[in-house]
Amino acid sequence: MKILICYFSGTGNTRKVAEKYASTFAELGHEAELVSVDGLLDGKTLPEEFLTQIENADLIGFGYPVHAFNAPAVMLKLAKKLPRLTSAKRAFVFNTSGEPLRLNNISSIKFTHMIKRRKYTVFAEYHYCMPYNIIFRHTDEMAYRMWKTAQQLIPLDVKQIVELTPHTLKRVACGAFIAWVMRCEHWGARLNGTQYKIKKQCVHCQKCVNICPTHNIKISKNGTLKFGKNCLMCMRCAQLCPKDAIKTGWFNKWKVNGAYTFEQPTTAQEQKYNKMLTIAYDKYFAECEDRIMNEQ
Repeated sequence: MKILICYFSGTGNTRKVAEKYASTFAELGHEAELVSVDGLLDGKTLPEEFLTQIENADLIGFGYPVHAFNAPAVMLKLAKKLPRLTSAKRAFVFNTSGEPLRLNNISSIKFTHMIKRRKYTVFAEYHYCMPYNIIFRHTDEMAYRMWKTAQQLIPLDVKQIVELTPHTLKRVACGAFIAWVMRCEHWGARLNGTQYKIKKQCVHCQKCVNICPTHNIKISKNGTLKFGKNCLMCMRCAQLCPKDAIKTGWFNKWKVNGAYTFEQPTTAQEQKYNKMLTIAYDKYFAECEDRIMNEQ
């Protein structure tokens, strides 16, 4: 079976999950191709190579990080550009977020509706907790636990996908309406992006310019960095800045700087969450551990 996995990743969490999917498919004897959304949408139409990959694929996977309980704006833009198929093609969706709230399960409503109209039939959807790149920084211990759990879950999920077993995520009441309201984040991100600023410690390495998925960061004639109106608030520039030199507008207090190592720390670390998050994390890991124990 040929599987095409198309994904968007802000700071690398969803990419790690996508790569684990690809390697697991390969271990089962299937051919898996990974395609990042970065660069796919630069032209008026999708690249011919990508269109050929879609045509040749038996199964297509779409992955993304949850943005305000929705798929990122870039994924909806991709959905609009996908070719309309002459016959239906099976697809699956996976997403990542920093917390296991059920509200995250509504993130695919708009995206799956859009691609369904192009005859991509989503029969399975999965969600994985990965560490925050905005709001607050998870401890190294929690990041390690999240990634270890995802690595144990993905083989179980891939097995279901290969067997074409339907899998849905439980949604909340009025989910479509809530998702519609929360999509204000898409234009809000663009507006907030114009408020990004560079701090004095910037060394002009231009890393942020080179890694921005929407080419939103430009170098002005006087050599300073200028932020445009196409920000996704993926937080890639802010988290991966080697000097923590980017102010993220109105949400600067939520900024997380520095990539996670995903390695187990040598000393115990404690992080306190509010009651709702504590209950949600405990339930998530308990359910995951139970499934891993029963299905491995």
